[in-house]
Amino acid sequence: MKLLFKSCVFIFGIFFALAGFAQEKKPVPLRTIPVKKIGDTTVYKKDSTISNRKGVKQKDVSDVLEELLNIKPDQKPDTVSTRPSFSVIPAIGYTLVSRFAFVLSGNMAFRTAPQSRISTIVASSAITENKQFTFPIQTNIWSKNNNYNFVGDYRYYKYPQSTYGLGSGSNIKNEDPMDYSYFQFYETVLRHISGNFYLGLGYIFDNHWNVSDKGNLDGTVSDYSLYGKAARSVASGFTLNALLDSRDNAINPSKGGYVSVQYRDNYSFLGSTTGWRSLIIDVRKYINLPEGSDNVLALWNYEWLVLSGKPDYLNLPSTQWDTFSATGRGYIQGRFRGADMVYAEGEYRYKITANGLIGGVFFLNAESFSAAPGTKLQAIQPGYGPGLRIKLNTISKTNISIDYGFGREGSRGLFIDVGEIF
Repeated sequence: MKLLFKSCVFIFGIFFALAGFAQEKKPVPLRTIPVKKIGDTTVYKKDSTISNRKGVKQKDVSDVLEELLNIKPDQKPDTVSTRPSFSVIPAIGYTLVSRFAFVLSGNMAFRTAPQSRISTIVASSAITENKQFTFPIQTNIWSKNNNYNFVGDYRYYKYPQSTYGLGSGSNIKNEDPMDYSYFQFYETVLRHISGNFYLGLGYIFDNHWNVSDKGNLDGTVSDYSLYGKAARSVASGFTLNALLDSRDNAINPSKGGYVSVQYRDNYSFLGSTTGWRSLIIDVRKYINLPEGSDNVLALWNYEWLVLSGKPDYLNLPSTQWDTFSATGRGYIQGRFRGADMVYAEGEYRYKITANGLIGGVFFLNAESFSAAPGTKLQAIQPGYGPGLRIKLNTISKTNISIDYGFGREGSRGLFIDVGEIF
């Protein structure tokens, strides 16, 4: 892709950002959120006390269970203070790349000072039906005066996963089963500048090792072979980060927007296999539609561009390899890969029951990838489908998301997660 095109994409992202404002990436909050102060104690009220715009009391899964079991809800004292609060929970998930997965998740919440924002550490471990093992840890730590935000993302994966070649014009029949181990260390420090605006620096490290593949199952030469195989690859460098956040709720926004810009520069003197530079622009906008209702039109634009150099194959932009594995519902993770990724999605979120327990969505997305660095964007690949939302917590507005996505070449599948996709 020519530098001119990349510059235009960058400028487009910046203008879209200034028009839409933005959200900062925050982990899912814990079980409860403070809603009332009594002296020095924060009291948590049951979700059933919350009403929507029309005065209808809102319910979640816990409210339904309490009604079925005839349990009287109690108020819960605030445990989120300078003393950490812990929570551990097992869960079951499903994606096309993992199939069914057993997940053990835990989190810790605390404040670095009485008036600071809530800091969180979230960890999980998953074993999947496809013999994958994942262990990610995400941290979001606020300084005592909230002037600094320390964001970390650390992961270990033992991850058999197929690749299908380079570019969005690749054929699903060109499946090349791969296997590898992966370690990631990302750390970013953001400084509050003004209002919802933050600037920061980061260090980023990716290590893939024990990389192997079987070759294309249809007998053709794989793009992985043509691009350049490597049993191990390292990417190590610094990042420049800008963030603008105006969402009313980071978990399930009903208005506002989010913009994140990250420039990454990898250096051989830091251990990188090769030197290369990339740019990620993430822009989101949330519109109350129709105005005055509880329904939301959510819009998302995501650009992931290699500006120069030649990243190793597994470090190239790829479907669902964004931070939250959210792009490309309707396709398996890693279905499309290339030096440049341009992505757009729209989703309409609406209530099915007036009490908010059940909701629905319909989403439509489109993605385009180039192949190797220096090549042009290829065919636009659409994805679409319906989804169901079950309210897990009315205070945080956290939903259980169940989506069924459709793509081209017969691609389709079920996607289950906690929280909104974006």
